[in-house]
Amino acid sequence: MNQGRNAWYVVGVLTLANISANIDAQILALLAVPIRRDLGLSLTEMSYLIGLPFAIFYTLMGLPIARLADRGNRRNIIAVGIALWSVMTALSGLAGSYWRLLLARIGVGVGEAALAPPATSMLSDYFPRDRLSSAMSVYSTAIFIGSGLAYLIGGWVIGIAEAEAYWTWPVIGTIRPWQTVFLIVGLPGLLIALLMVTVREPARQNPVPQAMPLSALFRYMKANLRTFLCHSLGFALSASVNFGIAAWLATFLVQRHGWPVSRAGIVMGVLTISVGTLGVVSGGRLTDYFIRTGKSDGALRVGIIGASGMLVSATAYPFAPSISLALVWLVLVNFFAAFPWGAASAAAAEIVPGSMRAQGVALYFFVLSLVSRALGPIAVAAVTDFVFGYDAALPYALAIVNVVGMTLAIALFVFGMPAYRRTLAQRDNWI
Repeated sequence: MNQGRNAWYVVGVLTLANISANIDAQILALLAVPIRRDLGLSLTEMSYLIGLPFAIFYTLMGLPIARLADRGNRRNIIAVGIALWSVMTALSGLAGSYWRLLLARIGVGVGEAALAPPATSMLSDYFPRDRLSSAMSVYSTAIFIGSGLAYLIGGWVIGIAEAEAYWTWPVIGTIRPWQTVFLIVGLPGLLIALLMVTVREPARQNPVPQAMPLSALFRYMKANLRTFLCHSLGFALSASVNFGIAAWLATFLVQRHGWPVSRAGIVMGVLTISVGTLGVVSGGRLTDYFIRTGKSDGALRVGIIGASGMLVSATAYPFAPSISLALVWLVLVNFFAAFPWGAASAAAAEIVPGSMRAQGVALYFFVLSLVSRALGPIAVAAVTDFVFGYDAALPYALAIVNVVGMTLAIALFVFGMPAYRRTLAQRDNWI
């Protein structure tokens, strides 16, 4: 294992990259109101823009990129991906139509596919198993720091631009405020891509002459099918609820409590950065504690705790009679929504042999992203539009999606625990 300052430096750089990725991926959700207004979109059309194109290309590109990562330089792959998604986010700011914005979001998805599998594989080579969840939880704080910054930046820009229909920029010309947000959050990622080049590629655990073929991974998954299904689908359902809330919470606060978009973004950003970060670090440390005390299925235990907390808090906040009480519930939502994600990523790496780790992690993110990014925002919008038929039913849709998603996640985690323990015990005997 590669311990010491260098290992944590790598965590720091990868966390910065992950923050950039999550800002670029999540900023669209806060801007849903002005984009819908300017482009004339329905809730369902907007949900496709938020989730589906990104999810499809993020997942489709994940496996071939992971194949390269299992036999090539993971650092360089990540650096190229950062540069790509940063450029495509900036180009989103130049999109003046639905289809141009759609194409730019596809580019963001392709670029971000180059981060999670190689990064998780690298950190698995830097840290031992009983510290990996803590390292992954720090890396995973980027999900909540990035999302929170997206809310803060978007809310700030929209707030100061409310009186202006357009902004004029040198060279670029006249664009709308929401287009400006994409330029502001996209371009700094190019500096992070340069910083990534300073990271050292770690020595691999149990190195092999070349990466195992994808067919070997599928055979391994077939032999451990219950483990993979329960882990991947359980966390995918949890993430679906999270993405559904993230996509429509600003709209909920505007509709239900009469908040301006700018205030909703700022409050969501503060809660996500502060409480979300505390939640994911707490979950990672608890997972490592479980492992040190002999509970090898600690990741699934943490998943159950997080889903149970969400089952209560994320069902309660949509019906709170006042904004003050809603915010109290949203504090708990942010904590429990973040709680399992360091554990989830560490588990995706540890259930797969080192010779095919990046590909195994890519398959996990394939399921996670395809299900959560596509299903979460669309599920909430579809229940609102097609079950109730009016926009004011959004609180009911948020609650229904949460109850169904988190109940199924808990059931999968409980059902998968025995198989998960067997997979870990037998993993190193796989050839």
